[in-house]
Amino acid sequence: MCEKCKGNYYITTPIYYPSANLHIGHAYCTVATDAMARYKRLQGYNVKFLTGTDEHGQKIEDKAKEAGVTPQQFVDNIVLGEKGVLDLWKLMNISYDRFIRTTDDYHVAAIQKIFKRMYENGDIYKGTYSGKYCKPCESFWTESQLVDGKCPDCGREVQDAQEEAYFFKLSKYADRIQDLLENTDFLEPRSRVHEMVNNFIKPGLEDLCVSRTSFTWGVPVDFDPGHVVYVWIDALFNYMTALGFENKKYSDLNDFWPADVHFVGKEIVRFHSIIWPAMLMSLDLPLPKKVYGHGWLNFNGEKMSKSRGNVVDPYILSEKFGVDALRFFLLRTFPFGSDGNFTNELLMATINTDLANTLGNLVSRTVAMNQKYFDGTLEEGGEAAELDSDLRVLAADVCAKYEAQMDRFQFSVALNEVFRLLDRANKYIDETTPWILAKSEDTKPRLLTVMKNLCECIRIAAILITPFMPETSEKIFAVLNVPADRQVWDAQAYCADVVWNTVVGAPLFPRLDVEKELKELEKLSKPKSTIEIEPYSEEKVDFDTFCKSDFRAVKVKDCCNVKKSDKLLQFTLDDGTGTDRQILSGIARFYKPEELIGKTLVAITNLPPRKMMGRESCGMLLSAVHTEKGEEKLNLIMLDDAIPAGAKLC
Repeated sequence: MCEKCKGNYYITTPIYYPSANLHIGHAYCTVATDAMARYKRLQGYNVKFLTGTDEHGQKIEDKAKEAGVTPQQFVDNIVLGEKGVLDLWKLMNISYDRFIRTTDDYHVAAIQKIFKRMYENGDIYKGTYSGKYCKPCESFWTESQLVDGKCPDCGREVQDAQEEAYFFKLSKYADRIQDLLENTDFLEPRSRVHEMVNNFIKPGLEDLCVSRTSFTWGVPVDFDPGHVVYVWIDALFNYMTALGFENKKYSDLNDFWPADVHFVGKEIVRFHSIIWPAMLMSLDLPLPKKVYGHGWLNFNGEKMSKSRGNVVDPYILSEKFGVDALRFFLLRTFPFGSDGNFTNELLMATINTDLANTLGNLVSRTVAMNQKYFDGTLEEGGEAAELDSDLRVLAADVCAKYEAQMDRFQFSVALNEVFRLLDRANKYIDETTPWILAKSEDTKPRLLTVMKNLCECIRIAAILITPFMPETSEKIFAVLNVPADRQVWDAQAYCADVVWNTVVGAPLFPRLDVEKELKELEKLSKPKSTIEIEPYSEEKVDFDTFCKSDFRAVKVKDCCNVKKSDKLLQFTLDDGTGTDRQILSGIARFYKPEELIGKTLVAITNLPPRKMMGRESCGMLLSAVHTEKGEEKLNLIMLDDAIPAGAKLC
């Protein structure tokens, strides 16, 4: 480490589950981590910024099987493929220093050693798991932990599970974890502490299932074939294996561990603030200095979700408005630690108000006036006034408060300070009226000082926005011709009385026509259709023949599978005649029998009876068929239940 370096700083995002549908919510935590990493580098720290992907588990195995590829091929495509994880981080200008994949050989070998050490010290033991399992969260729950019978984390359905498994003695560390949470600042914001203690520790910590036998896609337990290490040991220890713990791939563990801060979403705070420190305690390892649990980024009040159709595509937004504007919006608008409600209207309003009007306009006006009044060159000299010292005092106050807020991870508040300086500089223009000072040679010295002060305010602001908008600060330094030694953190002290040589550049953030942009976004955001329909028949049907078809509303009284058939369902139907009608339909792979009892369907009732699997079928149920992503889809035509059985459709 060099003599001028302020020390080492280790910051991490959680490693992400490889999703094929990345949205702006995935980028939120990583953009925040990147801003903090850039800030610490700016201050002179030797920063290690880690991110990566969590690639094992039953979900991946199932999805790979559905896609007809191996699990490794599946995750490789999502991590390394077009618009995959690495592409998204490149797009969002994420300056990570190390990227870990839990399928990396060195990590797999290290996890096997870690699991064995915990087993040998008595904190892992063999047993049988029986309870509820949430596949999307890859979490086991007891009946008492469920909320309305569903997963307390994601609200989805759980399934019964029973299998041989190894368990970690989490309960052994309950008192130490509670003391850590309640009596230190290990976990922030403080509201997260109350959640963890009241919801998980006080009701009684149960030992944690840490191996699985019902699937194979995971790190094998090398001393017990058939078991794979379950996700939380595998995923959580990445923060240390990526530095060289229990492997020879890297050798900077002593330099960077313990981590200065783990940034994590609130949905995984439990794993990072309870399970993770307990495992480290088990191996007598230092704990990270802090876990910071941020909120969710919602869309129009709902958590972003593909199933809800409300995901926000970062590629579209970046192309439309620029990556810096998107990064700025995420950290300017939403207090880090609380939930944020993303809307396209709010994004554009923020760009227009803060970036176009306040920052962009200040830079454009200042550079244009420099060019007009001094041909872009501000020489030494000038005439000072009391207003100038006010700017100097304000700039120093802004820098101090900015630093304090950044060190507390309050990014939006830190940016408020930057805009306090920018707002004051814009007001300073109105107070000093450069266009009037320019009318007389006698007031030219005063005009010279005014322009220098404006350049200096912009220069300091450009340093402070560097962690958030690195490309924008570079553009500002370029138009002001700021030398490299005045672009750094240690050069933030106010010093306007230097020679400035400014050049005219393109507007930083042109003002947006919100209505027009919203319409264009709506077009771009519409998903491309993946639905194929059957070609229309060219054969014409005589109208009188068609009219002979008797379409009727029928009520499903009973429905069951047909033995020895994986396709047929047998329906007992009320067709309004008083005599039950039996129809067989080859839709068993699309519907479960119990889903259809009580439904009102449409049947053609005057078809000749025919035998199917030895059973008589009197008619045909109507359904709609299409192909989506290469898979056949079928939907029975269902009517309003208020329509009586036997009603004729015409």
